[in-house]
Amino acid sequence: MIKLTGLVKRYPGRAVGANAVDGIDLEVGEGKLTTLLGPSGCGKTTTLRLIAGLERADAGTVEIGGQVVSDPARGIFIGPHRRPIGIVFQSYAIWPHMTVVENVMFPLKVSRPRPRKGEARKRALEALDAVGLADFAERPAPALSGGQQQRVALARALVREPKVLLLDEPLSNLDKGLRGRMRDEIRAVQQRLGITTVFVTHDQDEALAVSDDVVVMNGGHVVERGIPHAIYTYPRDMFTARFLGVSNSLDGVVESVGPEGATVSFGKRSMLCSQCEAIEAGQTVSVFMRPESFKLSRRQHSDEAWPGTIEFSIYHGDCWDYHVRLGDDLLKVRVYREKVGLEHGDLVFLEPDPDSAIVMPAATGMAATPAEVPATT
Repeated sequence: MIKLTGLVKRYPGRAVGANAVDGIDLEVGEGKLTTLLGPSGCGKTTTLRLIAGLERADAGTVEIGGQVVSDPARGIFIGPHRRPIGIVFQSYAIWPHMTVVENVMFPLKVSRPRPRKGEARKRALEALDAVGLADFAERPAPALSGGQQQRVALARALVREPKVLLLDEPLSNLDKGLRGRMRDEIRAVQQRLGITTVFVTHDQDEALAVSDDVVVMNGGHVVERGIPHAIYTYPRDMFTARFLGVSNSLDGVVESVGPEGATVSFGKRSMLCSQCEAIEAGQTVSVFMRPESFKLSRRQHSDEAWPGTIEFSIYHGDCWDYHVRLGDDLLKVRVYREKVGLEHGDLVFLEPDPDSAIVMPAATGMAATPAEVPATT
């Protein structure tokens, strides 16, 4: 449905070689929700604006539904108003002097060909019904809550029945509770309508929750792409691992590789990691572990358990985050269903989960591939 080939966007004043978008190749399948995920300045919003036609590419092509809508080499550029797209921006951009239904009708009033008023109103009401706001049609737009206004913006993007829906950080202005509800609503609407969607966010939780696949970006490049479960569980690049919340890293040396996995030593400590390809005995590696990849106990249940002391703790309501000191290393460990928190100086024992270890050769920053890694798309 969407195909980007060799897409490049340069901005004046940037250093040579530091393009905002630097030769991106990307395809988004019909009816899929693909998320562009990355930090500020990584090129994800610029990529979305190039798809929309709000920016002109310096090189490369953009195809939507098999039609080339941008190709500077051949002088092709179709404006955003002629592309089969709907856009929801970070700001709601709701007209305060209009009712809810008038806001949703507005794109139809300025479109060509322009539908009759009765038809435009009918389509606007259908779009409001799709986002659960049909009963609010005649209400003044400023009288709605932030979440309701964002749903009006979503209905307005859908009213032209576009082939592609583009969402640029649509939840960032909402509080935490509203973000969760709107995130679920966007996913529900997208799946119900089966509309091809590109979602831009810097929030990994949003990306993992709503996506069919996730595209991690940095420095104008696609770093990695995969289905949410695979890219979270076994990231293949060090940048992805860190950006997706892998907060613990240990530098070690592979002692041995056998049928049950690779044994990696970290000074006085060692652990068994899942069998990995391209890992050899004597190799220097970095092992990444998520906070939830440790079993924390007050007593030593195994000779392989690592002794440590609590540095400090943070309570989140449904879990505790403990920062555990092990010699020169400070590890973050997340514990659920913990009724009473531990205090500074308490002795604890950690047992790392060998199946959760992400092993990366130290020289390359690319993850070794566990045999059980699910296929990515």
